[in-house]
Amino acid sequence: MIADQPMPNESRPDAASIKAHLARLGLEAEPPSVEALGRLHRAHVEHIPWETLWIHLGERWSIDPLASIARIGALGRAGYCFHHNGALGALLRFLGYHVGFHVGGVHGPGGPTAADMGNHLVLTVHDLPTGANPDGVWHVDAGLGDALHEPLPLRPATYTQGPFRFRIERTSGGAGDWTLINDPSGGFHGMTWRSETAVMRDFAAHHRFLSTSPESGFTRVFTVQRRDAAGADTLRGRILRRTGENASETLLNHRQDLVDVLFDVFGIDLPETGRDRLDALWTRTLRAHESWLTSQASTPPAAS
Repeated sequence: MIADQPMPNESRPDAASIKAHLARLGLEAEPPSVEALGRLHRAHVEHIPWETLWIHLGERWSIDPLASIARIGALGRAGYCFHHNGALGALLRFLGYHVGFHVGGVHGPGGPTAADMGNHLVLTVHDLPTGANPDGVWHVDAGLGDALHEPLPLRPATYTQGPFRFRIERTSGGAGDWTLINDPSGGFHGMTWRSETAVMRDFAAHHRFLSTSPESGFTRVFTVQRRDAAGADTLRGRILRRTGENASETLLNHRQDLVDVLFDVFGIDLPETGRDRLDALWTRTLRAHESWLTSQASTPPAAS
């Protein structure tokens, strides 16, 4: 297991860590450009799964970007949004991109509350103008699991990526300045963020809550997600879903099914975990699924 100690916000990754990170993405370093940014984003969401598995294995990961970069290089694992976007933002800065970190909040259809703001880390990349995006500002987000496959222009519009449609809107008078509306098939409704820049310590309290509190959905059942050009794969407890092309749903029945899906679909190998920890993970997964079935059975049907 990689040592994962907090480090200062000002810390800069070394060349060896960046090389290992890029190797996991199957890429080499190249000068900043819109095309290169797209390659980096697509490779990150395709090769490095979004996951909360580490929480359910009893691991405690900091949100320091250097620790996330080291883990990606060594294991091909990041974690959830603070890890993905923290590492990707640090990688982009190392490569010469002008990157902003921002406080965001994933929320439901009612919009974000003040408490939501800070549950998500957002990236923007600046100074890369194109004919369609003359301002040169891009919304970059590898930390939304089943959402973006590549960067979006930071301009109000509807955008299509493969089978999914997204909308970026300006917001005013509320919790944030910009909102991404997810595709209806996605795992969340929207995500709002503020234009002012942030640093990693701004997310520390939300990270503690999300990764340790019994009230956090992330501690109740694990989720693993991966995006590709044709759709998204999501494993939530015992249920594996494919959205987009070749949509499907599979119920995992055995511990080995879990091990096989983690490796075959998401590229996660857990040789260091050991049989006892995997047994405990599977037992917890079965219990969480039974609790969910019970809650579904006790929920009255919606009025017609």
